[in-house]
Amino acid sequence: MPILCVLFPAATGRWETILDALDAVSPLVEDGGDGLAYLEMHGIEGPAERWFRTAAQALRDAGSYELGIGPNKFVARAAALAGGRRVIATQREARRFLAPLPLTLLELDPHLLERLHLLGITSLGDLAALPHGPFVRRFGRHAATWHDRARGIDDRPLIPRVRALRIERALLGAGSADRPEQLLFAVRTLVGRVAADLATAGKRCGRLTLRLECENGDVRDVTATIAQPTSQARMLFDLLRARLEGVRLEAAVVGLRLAAEHLEDGGVALSLFAQRDPDPQTLAVALARIEATLGTQALRAKLVAGNRPESQVAYEPFSAPPPQPVQREAPSALAASTAMQYRLVEPNEIDVATEGHVPRFVGTPPQPVVHFCGPWRVDETWWEVPLRRDDYDVLLEDGSLYRIARRDGRWYLCGIYD
Repeated sequence: MPILCVLFPAATGRWETILDALDAVSPLVEDGGDGLAYLEMHGIEGPAERWFRTAAQALRDAGSYELGIGPNKFVARAAALAGGRRVIATQREARRFLAPLPLTLLELDPHLLERLHLLGITSLGDLAALPHGPFVRRFGRHAATWHDRARGIDDRPLIPRVRALRIERALLGAGSADRPEQLLFAVRTLVGRVAADLATAGKRCGRLTLRLECENGDVRDVTATIAQPTSQARMLFDLLRARLEGVRLEAAVVGLRLAAEHLEDGGVALSLFAQRDPDPQTLAVALARIEATLGTQALRAKLVAGNRPESQVAYEPFSAPPPQPVQREAPSALAASTAMQYRLVEPNEIDVATEGHVPRFVGTPPQPVVHFCGPWRVDETWWEVPLRRDDYDVLLEDGSLYRIARRDGRWYLCGIYD
């Protein structure tokens, strides 16, 4: 099989772009490392000169490089190193071509090269002339590979690089979203479509990129990295919702684009003894919410005196204490239980329909209220910035549990229970 080798004398910072350009020469391209690529030319029409011209056209802006063609990867690379766009077509021709070349082509350890030079072996031809069996017995099993390379034999298959598959969906021209619940409803719809595409392709997503296009021309990208790739719509939506909590927009959103990247084949490896291991998906959502709320700087929360709930928590820099020996305890029913956490959010106006002065429907589109508690009066009319409001905890039909507040005839979302 003819192999075309592309060799750059120095590392290039645009290697992925160069590999993409080489797709115009052959559909099978192996990434041999920065500056080295192998192309399978079997079945590509035309003589070798035509392949060289096609490669030169694809790499016209890539800088200095060398090309070589051989029956396998080792010979093709040697032909590229020799320069002049050499073509080595047959095994016999390959052995004659390699004979005068130095042993450095084998990329051996310097101490081993010194040993071979002391024995009078300085070229690939000298090495190829040695009897195979005695040479391998003296230098070990790896010497069989060196002896084969010196004779122009290389059985390594060409391994094409994985194509960068990307699944993308968009919502454009379907109105605008100027409230958080409207934006989340649109994002949920978009995530459902992407998750369906992932299931059809049999893939799992390792990263989501959501582009928000605003009415004032502002464009904001929100990226969520997934520690354990998944195709579950609920998980993908929870991650994006957590990342969006730290985003503040000055205009309504008129367009959404969602891209699923870093795709992997379907299926997740399971551990035999992972009963007490933390759920990676739950952990990913928690980390995304922490980063959206606090940024990347390490902070910790502490309780302070305050009247309203949002003024009873402050954040301070966090430094980890010295590690202490961990005492293992026997599993108990308490260890398996979980506690609900209350998470403050920046107060945002929310649609609430009331009946008998109590909330019955919350959000857009409206979600029925299954149960509620309250009201609790917050009264700070004596403070510099007066505040008087009634707080409620509401459980919605979809399982969401919110803290909402009524102030001056309007309703606001103040917190979320997780």
